[in-house]
Amino acid sequence: MQVRKPRKRRKTHAYAAASGRKHFSRKLKAGLYLLAVFIFGLMVCAASIGMGSAVKARTEVFIPTGATYAQVQDSLRSSGNIRMFKFEILSRIKGYPDWVRPGRYVIPADVTASTVVNKLRSGDQDEVRVTFNKVRTVEQLAGIVSKRIEADSASLVAVLSDTLYLSHFTYAFKDADSLQKEALRVTPENVLACFVPDTYHLYWNTDAEAFFRRMYWEFERFWNERRQKEADSLGMNRLEIISLASIVEEETNQKDERPDIASVYLNRLRRGMLLQADPTVKYAVGDFGLRRILKEHLQTDSPYNTYKYKGLPPGPICTPSISSIDAVLENKQTKYLYFCAKADFSGYHDFASSYFKHLANARAYQRALDERGIR
Repeated sequence: MQVRKPRKRRKTHAYAAASGRKHFSRKLKAGLYLLAVFIFGLMVCAASIGMGSAVKARTEVFIPTGATYAQVQDSLRSSGNIRMFKFEILSRIKGYPDWVRPGRYVIPADVTASTVVNKLRSGDQDEVRVTFNKVRTVEQLAGIVSKRIEADSASLVAVLSDTLYLSHFTYAFKDADSLQKEALRVTPENVLACFVPDTYHLYWNTDAEAFFRRMYWEFERFWNERRQKEADSLGMNRLEIISLASIVEEETNQKDERPDIASVYLNRLRRGMLLQADPTVKYAVGDFGLRRILKEHLQTDSPYNTYKYKGLPPGPICTPSISSIDAVLENKQTKYLYFCAKADFSGYHDFASSYFKHLANARAYQRALDERGIR
């Protein structure tokens, strides 16, 4: 009797599919496990790299506008204070090469690489201090400011000489009508009146236009309600106040006599007299170092020559200090119409309400100049 071998059962299509899914599932689980292990290892690696000091000493980094990651690397490397291996690994992990932000960054000593990358990536820059006192020209101001911010002196001068751009700003008070605002537009000739000498905190990557907008905002803030009321009581606008204060600033370094100096010029303005301010002649001549004003200097034909033209000059002859501005606004009541430097060269002045008294004071000072050989 022949015994038949049992037939092998063929796997059905459904069975094969189920088996394939199980095989794929095992591979997927194994892959996910390996990926998890890799990610965990990467995190451990990143954490270990991010731990510990990566900065040897306090470092100041300047990143120009438009700088690339390679430029940032060069700046950090040239400082010699950053452990670049840690920084570069974490930079790649955190995606910093695609998020380079300009500015000035102060990195303290002994901080971690993670701290450095986070600071640079977030744009958490540190401000710079911009200080200017008395300046006489736009070029001088630009030279001082350009040493503290990214904008160079040429771009600053260009903005401060741009008639169209400056015309969007005015010296009129906020409640002035449109005609007053139009008549008191900021111009290249009077733009220095917008700058109140002080110390300001700015971001290093400030450009020329942003710098002027900030200074104009500070100028507006300076003219608080009290100062506006005092200017109104004098019947003067902000440009006139600043222009007169600039003359007071140039006349004396003695803060306590600035109100008296201001009273002389206010009294002369009220009487319609020529101001006859020597500093305006120096400005017109273009020689701020003149020790003696001679007749030839008085003949200089310039709207800044207050020996020839009545009223205030068309703009300030310098950026006056806050004390000089407030000296004008104080509106000290005196009868003084003249003043002359004291013959003792103390830096103070003799004041007079009569011309004859003034002549006596002036002769005494002229004799003192001659005795010292000052010409």
